[in-house]
Amino acid sequence: MTEKFQVQFLEEAIEFLDHLDEKARDKVIYNIQKARLSHDKELFKKLNGEIWEFRTLFNRTHYRLFAFWDKTGQTDTVVIATHGLIKKTDKTPGGELEKAERLRELYFKRKKQ
Repeated sequence: MTEKFQVQFLEEAIEFLDHLDEKARDKVIYNIQKARLSHDKELFKKLNGEIWEFRTLFNRTHYRLFAFWDKTGQTDTVVIATHGLIKKTDKTPGGELEKAERLRELYFKRKKQ
């Protein structure tokens, strides 16, 4: 099965993963790999506008890693993971969506330079 996209992690996404316990981190990474092979909305879902999330449920805990698409490359489509959170409620905090959007804008601004 071929991968649908590549994934790159911004610094905050790496820090989030580094702070998870090993089994939770392994599950999040496993689900990201799985999402790259299939279009499973349980694993990778559009939230609004340009922001998506990788979704993992592990030991009754919901992990979210926010992301966006970078289709500016010649060949590879890349998903950029911005940052993550452990979800406490059903609703995604608006501030987290705004943060993901700010990181997206900063990413493209830097890429143009």
